[in-house]
Amino acid sequence: MTNTLKSIAAAAVAGSVGFGASAEPARNIVLVHGAFADGSGWRGVYDELTSRGYTVNIVQNPLTSFADDVAATRRVLNRQDGPVILVGHSYGGSVITEAGTDPLVVGLVYVAAFAPEIGQSTLDQYAEIPPPPNFVPEEQSDGFAYLNADHFRDGFAADTNEADAAFLRDAQVPIAMAALSAPVTVAAWQSKPSWYIVATEDGAIAPELLRSTARRIGADTTEIPGSHVVFLTQPKAVADVIDAAARGAADSMPRAETVGTQIPSE
Repeated sequence: MTNTLKSIAAAAVAGSVGFGASAEPARNIVLVHGAFADGSGWRGVYDELTSRGYTVNIVQNPLTSFADDVAATRRVLNRQDGPVILVGHSYGGSVITEAGTDPLVVGLVYVAAFAPEIGQSTLDQYAEIPPPPNFVPEEQSDGFAYLNADHFRDGFAADTNEADAAFLRDAQVPIAMAALSAPVTVAAWQSKPSWYIVATEDGAIAPELLRSTARRIGADTTEIPGSHVVFLTQPKAVADVIDAAARGAADSMPRAETVGTQIPSE
């Protein structure tokens, strides 16, 4: 999407006239994965949302630096043609906190995710409540980290079966530890409505920290039974929250003089 077209789309999102007219619904969803994984884990959520009429794009974070991951997300946002719900899992929550100030983004969904304050990094969030004992990143000599293989399932994907957990373990995407230590410079949740999913059995981020984060950013919060990869094991429940965010963001947006636009039906 060119900058000119994007400016036109953003103006349409922000423009307001007339009371009582329906706001344009957020029909575009952008999904951002976290550390030690790639975007393929979103497939179930993707299938749910596209079946409901949404356009869904998935960011493939390189995990080489925080700046690279934010740039990858902005690259996908630049391709959107209207209001966007931006969704981040785990470390992806830090990414959407930085990238979510894009004018096309009308709502944020944090899925078992970090949501730093300005000047805080992903790892700074653990100062409040440390990670559970089975979440064991191991930094390599080149500054990239993998999760400890012996603790992988318990710490990351406890509600997957053994075969799926083994595949996730052996398909890990290492992340630069510098990416986890990089502070955010803006906090999109300060100006955009936010929704938050607490994974009640999370072994990577303590559920207490998830709940505290959701309260701190003032998010509409839903608790879903599941591990850190709740989006993978409970795709319909996660899609339901994203769907609700798209509808809720539309309700909170300025009213536009457009007719005939409908929120995707279930």
